[in-house]
Amino acid sequence: MAFGGLDKKQAAAPMAEINMTPLIDVMLVLLVIFIITAPLFTHAIRLDLPKVAAAPARQTPQTISLSIDAAGKLYWNGTVITLEQMRTRFAQAGKQSDQPEIHLSAERSTRYEVIAQVMGAAQQAGLERIGFVTDPPPPAARP
Repeated sequence: MAFGGLDKKQAAAPMAEINMTPLIDVMLVLLVIFIITAPLFTHAIRLDLPKVAAAPARQTPQTISLSIDAAGKLYWNGTVITLEQMRTRFAQAGKQSDQPEIHLSAERSTRYEVIAQVMGAAQQAGLERIGFVTDPPPPAARP
C-alpha cells in the first residue's frame, strides 16, 4: 500500500481495492465457533415424557383397484369383471358407511368412453373418491 508524500501537485485518486483481511478474519472466527459448537448438537438429552392414552387412529377405508386394459376389459382387484358386475359392486360399496377409495388405472391406448362409463357408474353409486393411478415415464423420456 503506497502512502502519498508531501508533494501536493498530484491529485489523490480513491483506492479501488477491497481489503480482504478483515473478511477472512471474520470467516475464520465463524469457522472456529462452528467447529467448537458442532459436537454439542450430537449429544442427546433424556426426556421423561408423560404417558397418555390416545384415541385410536381413524380407520382408512378399503381401496378398490380398478384397472382397464387397451381392449376395454375391467379388472376389479386383479379379477376380470364385466361392466354390469362392476355396477353392482359399486352399488354395494356405495351403501357402506365407510366408502372405499377407487384407484383407477388405464392403459394409455384405452378409449375414453370406457373410462367415462366407469366414472359415471361410480358417481351413480354414490362413490366420491376416485384416484387416477399413473406410471412414471421411462428414464429416457424424462427431460
